Order: sequence, then structure tokens, then C-alpha cells
Amino acid sequence: MTAVQQETGSGGATSPGENRSWNLVVPHHAQGVRAARRRMTQELTGAITAGLLCDVVTVVAELLSNAIRHARPLPGGVIRLSWRLRRAAGNARVLEVRVTDGGAATGPRVREAGPRAIDGRGLGIVAALARCWGTDRDASGHSVWAEFNPA
Repeated sequence: MTAVQQETGSGGATSPGENRSWNLVVPHHAQGVRAARRRMTQELTGAITAGLLCDVVTVVAELLSNAIRHARPLPGGVIRLSWRLRRAAGNARVLEVRVTDGGAATGPRVREAGPRAIDGRGLGIVAALARCWGTDRDASGHSVWAEFNPA
């Protein structure tokens, strides 16, 4: 299985007023995280600042890693990553990232990780870097999303 199974999006840099969206389907495996980081960096370089791109890629890596560790895959053993760059009310730019998996027994939540804990910081990192984040559940699976405000 290749790291990237399916992708959509027109590619290239995004002009400030343009609405764009991308979808990427990756394996429910660590290789999928690597492929997603690489592809997202290619598509968003030049569309958002380098500092924000670093934050977005970090959040996506955390969300994908959580999906691999804690959730079931979607049919076909995959996870879906989508991101959308759009204009919101007042003409503000918004970047939304969304990771969809097959769900888990319990929903995601921010945990308090002690100084010696080896895990439990992922959603705290997401909360610190994103403007907001949340979860949705529908017929296609369970999604965790985060929003950012590009300049």
C-alpha cells in the first residue's frame, strides 16, 4: 500500500481571496502521518506564513497520531485528512483541518499529563496552537477538527 492512497485539490499557491480545499486518504499507520505532513507542507507553502504552517503541520501530526493510536480506521484501513482555506464573516481567512477515523470507545479529551508522563499531551498541544478545536460524529466516522486564522 502506498502512503497516499487518494487526494483531491487543485494544487499550487492560494491567493488571499480564494477558497480552497484538499482531501487526503492515508493508511492507519505512522507512514500516513509522514505522507500527510509532506503533502500539507507542499500545498500550503506560500498560502500561509511559515510559522503558521509549522503549527498546522504539528497539529495535523498530533491528530493523525491520536487516530492511529486510539481509534479504528475507516473502511479500507485508512484515515481521511482534509483541510480548507476559506473566507469567513468579515472577510477573515480561516484554515480548518479535519481528521476522520472510524471512532473509538471514548471521545478525545485534553488530559493533564504529569512531568514524567510519556504521553497525554497531544490535545493540549492542539488546544495551544489552534484558535479552536472540536469533534463531530456522522455516518462516515468520527472527526476531530482544528481552526487557525492565517494573516
